[in-house]
Amino acid sequence: MDEADLRERMVKWGRSLFERGFTVGSSGNISVRCGDGFLVTPTNSCMGFLDAARITKLDAGWNLVSGDAPTKEVPLHRVFYEGRPQTGAVVHLHSTFATALSCLADVDPEDAVAPITPYVVMRVGRVPVLPYTMPGSADVAPLVRARAADHAAILLANHGPVVAGTSLESAVFAAEELEETARLLVLTRGLDVRHLDSAQIAALNARFKLK
Repeated sequence: MDEADLRERMVKWGRSLFERGFTVGSSGNISVRCGDGFLVTPTNSCMGFLDAARITKLDAGWNLVSGDAPTKEVPLHRVFYEGRPQTGAVVHLHSTFATALSCLADVDPEDAVAPITPYVVMRVGRVPVLPYTMPGSADVAPLVRARAADHAAILLANHGPVVAGTSLESAVFAAEELEETARLLVLTRGLDVRHLDSAQIAALNARFKLK
């Protein structure tokens, strides 16, 4: 897929996420692998009003080639591509319910998103919570690097979700599934919820293994 088309798809999906409330103001960022580097949403840009021509272009070494200055979260994106070679795109949001989970002290840091639907198993997998780091800090890199090979999605404590996919669409869809499952978990807190059992999860993983 050529770069011009990737830029237009970033604009389309950024607007879609913004208009549906998955990100607000200038929060959230997207990156996509292209033929000779990466396309990244610019710093302080609103995902609902991206300009395809001003999207940041970085080379394979993550050096600025063209466009506006990149999001400060480049270290967060970069380590997913390096630690998870199949990554074609990364979506970082501040979506309400996934961010709420990232703020709760009693969630399981190894598996914050309980398997209450088959779709979260199929599209997201286990979601660990990483310790808090300041937004944009390179301190997040070793924390993500330790998890990226085995986890397509993470929650940054008190910050929000980050999801990698083999394509922009797969990353967006997984981020949406993560947010919807987080919403269900928040809505059902304190209730006697039926989870998928280990055999059901194993069967889903065997048939729909995440890439």
